[in-house]
Parts: sequence; C-alpha cells; structure tokens
Amino acid sequence: MSVIERGTVYGTLMNFRGELDAIGAKMSEPPYKAPPQAPVLYVKPANTWSENGAVIHLPAHVPEVEIGATVAMVMKSATEVAGYILLNDLSVPHDNFFRPPVKTKCLDGFLAIGDRVRARNEAGDPAVFKLQVKVNGELKQTVRFAELVRSADKLLADVSEFMSLRPGDMLMLGCDTGRPRARAGDRIEISMPALGTLANTLAAEAA
Repeated sequence: MSVIERGTVYGTLMNFRGELDAIGAKMSEPPYKAPPQAPVLYVKPANTWSENGAVIHLPAHVPEVEIGATVAMVMKSATEVAGYILLNDLSVPHDNFFRPPVKTKCLDGFLAIGDRVRARNEAGDPAVFKLQVKVNGELKQTVRFAELVRSADKLLADVSEFMSLRPGDMLMLGCDTGRPRARAGDRIEISMPALGTLANTLAAEAA
C-alpha cells in the first residue's frame, strides 16, 4: 500500500518482557516508586527522520549508537490501524531511564523509517513478527514480538484511553533488550519478509 502522510511518531518504552525484567527493582525506587500502569511513550520529532537507504551522521560526541529495531502501527484513524512499517529507533547508549530520553533519542536523523507500509490484513498477526538485525552483513539480533508485554491491540487500546492518535501517526511496539551497537562506517539492515528491509549506513558528522 502507499505510504500515508506522516504524522507524529511515538516510541514505547518497557513493552518487551526482557526490557521490563532488566529494569527490575529500579522501578520501585524514587522518583516513581512503582512500575508504570499505563504505556510509557516518547516522541521522535521530524528532525530525527531518515529515509530507507539514507546515510545517518553521528555527531563527534557520539562514538556509537544502539540499534532499536522495531515495527510501528501506522494509523488510518484514531482507532484503526492502516498497516505496519519497519523502524530503526537509534539512541545514544545510556542506563538512565528516569529522565525523558530527548538527549539520547532525538538527535538529527536518529529514526530510520521504512518505505513500505504493509496493510494490516496482509502483514499478519504482530505477535508472530520476527525481525533480523544485521550489521555489515552479520546477524546481530533477532527480535521476536511474541515477547511483548502489551500486544499491538492492547497497546493501542491503552494509549487511546489518554490520548487521540491521528491519521498518519506511528506508534512503535517497542524495542527489545540486547540491542546491538554500531559505529560510523557500519551498514545496518533490519528485515522481515512481510515488511521488506530497512537499510542505512552510519557516517561521522563532517567537522
């Protein structure tokens, strides 16, 4: 299907069981003192968007990045999903989840977006989605969406309880733990038969 005009792109934190388990007891510490009851979202603004095949430049103070291979729901309306798309939600490696991830996730070009939106009825059940992540042709990670805390439908329903999504908005299903890292000069490929391949090369930012 054709790509719908893009709206706002939302990321979802702690929606993989492994990610939630890795944080563990920290969620009961101040300032939150309890695990979240609703989905934890963040925004990837337009300055972060990179197209499939684009070169993504890393600032001098960022020697490497974490690869966040994921799938997003592309909205047809506030409650209806038009289809699914591959994303690479890059971030600066960090271990602090207490602060909004603006400085680590919202750098220029830090969201690679696939060029294929596969209709919901063609892509199949997101619970069986499986992504392969390769760096320079070497398999580094397999992401299995059977490990989601909230299924795609549950995530959308829970998010819709406190905010309205608009046509073209994208809602990521989340990124699993064990995210590979990449540096300038590396080529990243994220693939899944139903959604194709999202490929980008990293480069050092010009001085």
